Amino acid sequence: MREMSQEIKDEYEKIKDKISYEEFLKKMEEYKKENADVSFIDDISIAHMVVGDYITEKNEPTEEVKDFWKIKDLESGTQHINLVGRVMSISNVKKFTSKKGREGKLANLILADETGRIRVVFWTENIKLMDKFQEGDVVRINDVEVKQGFREDETHLNIQSSLEKLDPKDYPNLPPYNDKITPLSEVKGDAEVNVIARIIRIPRVRSFDRNGRDGKVVSLELQDKSGSMQFTLWNKDTNLIDDLDLKEGDAIQIMGAQSRVRNGEISLSHSWIGRIIKGNFDVPEYHEDILKIGDAHEMRNVTLVGLVSKVYDTITFERDDGSTGKVKSMELEDETGAIRVTLWNEDTEIDVKKGDILKIIGGNIEFDDYSGTNYRLNTNWNTKFIINPVIDQEMKDALKEVGKYLKPMKIGDLNKIEDDGEEVDIIGRVVNLYEPNEFQRDDGTAGQVRTAEIADDSGMVRVSLWDTKAEHPLKEGDALKIENARTRLGDYQVDLSVGRTSRLIEPTEDEIKDLPSLKDVESMIYQSKKITELAEGDRDVSIFGRILSMGEPTQFTKSDGSSGVVRSMEIADDTGVVRASLWDDQANTAFKEGEAVKIENPRVSLRNDRIELSVGRTTLISKPNEEEASVPSLDAIEGKLYPPKNIGDIEEGDQSIKVTGEVVDIRGNKILFEMCPNCNKRVNWVDDAYICDICGEEIKKPNMLMIISLMLEDDTGTISITFFRKAAEEVLGITTAQAEEIIAATGDEGSLEEKVGDLVGRQITVIADASFDEYNEEVRLNTRKMVDVKL
Repeated sequence: MREMSQEIKDEYEKIKDKISYEEFLKKMEEYKKENADVSFIDDISIAHMVVGDYITEKNEPTEEVKDFWKIKDLESGTQHINLVGRVMSISNVKKFTSKKGREGKLANLILADETGRIRVVFWTENIKLMDKFQEGDVVRINDVEVKQGFREDETHLNIQSSLEKLDPKDYPNLPPYNDKITPLSEVKGDAEVNVIARIIRIPRVRSFDRNGRDGKVVSLELQDKSGSMQFTLWNKDTNLIDDLDLKEGDAIQIMGAQSRVRNGEISLSHSWIGRIIKGNFDVPEYHEDILKIGDAHEMRNVTLVGLVSKVYDTITFERDDGSTGKVKSMELEDETGAIRVTLWNEDTEIDVKKGDILKIIGGNIEFDDYSGTNYRLNTNWNTKFIINPVIDQEMKDALKEVGKYLKPMKIGDLNKIEDDGEEVDIIGRVVNLYEPNEFQRDDGTAGQVRTAEIADDSGMVRVSLWDTKAEHPLKEGDALKIENARTRLGDYQVDLSVGRTSRLIEPTEDEIKDLPSLKDVESMIYQSKKITELAEGDRDVSIFGRILSMGEPTQFTKSDGSSGVVRSMEIADDTGVVRASLWDDQANTAFKEGEAVKIENPRVSLRNDRIELSVGRTTLISKPNEEEASVPSLDAIEGKLYPPKNIGDIEEGDQSIKVTGEVVDIRGNKILFEMCPNCNKRVNWVDDAYICDICGEEIKKPNMLMIISLMLEDDTGTISITFFRKAAEEVLGITTAQAEEIIAATGDEGSLEEKVGDLVGRQITVIADASFDEYNEEVRLNTRKMVDVKL
């Protein structure tokens, strides 16, 4: 048996001599099914209906039968009562959704007699009765129930309730109804008033936090003959704007509005028992005054229409109370001038773009010494924004003329700019993208910057993306629109800086329809050159070659005290060889000797009358794909670059010659030389210490340089040859560190003489340069690369 509430048990007690408990429950279930769509039916109401089938007026309990009840006599739980009174207020019909997901309607009225007032609730099935009366009418409402409400006792209609309008002359003692319409200028604080006015502004509904729950609010701007005033709707009442189809220009009558004073200003709020009626009321037509931007001065509650000429990214900040706020700026222009517009918090999410026409209703113009125009338009929670509003043709044509210059610049035209800090827009394709670098600002905070190179069909520009912009998801080949980038004048070209007020936007299909592909952009920007074609100062060149040699990374100290890394390698194509220096992050490249490589945008310089490449963070080094220039094999390159030469034919100035001969002698027994770690020059042992004559300092731990000098012979002659660093290690078969360990273990610098002597009789092949040794007055070889060592 189902457990019953005490109220339902009490109902069953009234008819227990007429029906069994099981039959009582069965009839309740039948009524439930019949009234499944009735919004206000609950179990106790169903029980009342079952009891009503068995208790008639004739056999009702002995309680005194009343034609109607006085309001002061009502008690919670009283049922089947009739009321007579004057309607003092009527609410608008409001929609709701029940816990079971059913949609319904409800409305309230306040009924008064000479003994008091009470709320009367009409539900979905009773709403049709609302058409029978209005405020001030005397009515009789039959068959209602008294319940405990949120504030106090209230009465509810049920499905059997009825209503009839009575003649007020028959009820002279009922309290009168005040139907006075109060002009807005005469509204005082803390009063209930009726007003008639025209709606001149409906801002968007805003959300707020009310003790952990979401709240809603909107303040309509009203105007009558006497003045204007705000009228605020809260929470579910904000739905009345759509339910009543309210628009700017509508005339309305508001019954039972609540006035209040805040910050010295009087405003109206819609109360739970108030009603809004839209109709043809006698109020002045509203004339909208649109301020020309050139006429702006300090003033409040203005309306502007202009073209959006700049949009800046939203900035998040922390308020004094620890909460987070947001601010966003844009610039608005018309044919008379421009003004900065500031939006706050929720308004920063308005989807407005450069080139849109924007109407702003209800902003305040304030003096601003930093805006560039001395004024700014500050919006507030009651400001209304209309994007691309309906405007007259004359204004539309004027704003179209204003917007002619808003198109993004061609990247090739950036170099025509002569001033730092100019704000520009570009659209291009990401050609090169480098990893972000972290840095520390002067105030100790950390920042990051990322370099990208963006190109269109007219040229390429280097772009620095700062802080949060460095985190923007990008990849090479992406089309990108940049707004409000600032120009930076470099030595040879204009670069762009993208900071917090700049915007990174995905361009539209129409904006990129003429933008070349990544492959086409690269072919237009980078001039592919052979190594022998390189010239000092070359920019935007690409080189295809193969790695001949790759040195180990070397650490050094920069002028600012920070540490750096550099690594050397030799790149060759079928025309020549060039030395490349890879700096810092580029020194960690995973390329190996013999691999093909593509180098884009290196710095090309002249050093000791030889072209060299510098590969830094703005240079892209990658592996060429099959569609790009083919690179000859290593054997083919070496065969062309390193012509073999007999020793007897070697002349002073020969470069990169391939020489094969037999080692017939060694020169000197010292192979490790102490070098200054700062200037890389020889140091001297003086008074039990190493001294660098160049630096003038004592060197506690010098670097060690391995040098091996040999005599090489073939059928045509004999020549001296010297091996340095890696070449020396390769010909000897041990590393410099291993040589140091041997000398340290034996305590004898000549302990490696025997190992060097083992080279005598071996045949070696080297790539070397020939130079004249003035001291010995002979031509000698300096090894560039070891090729082979044979017994």
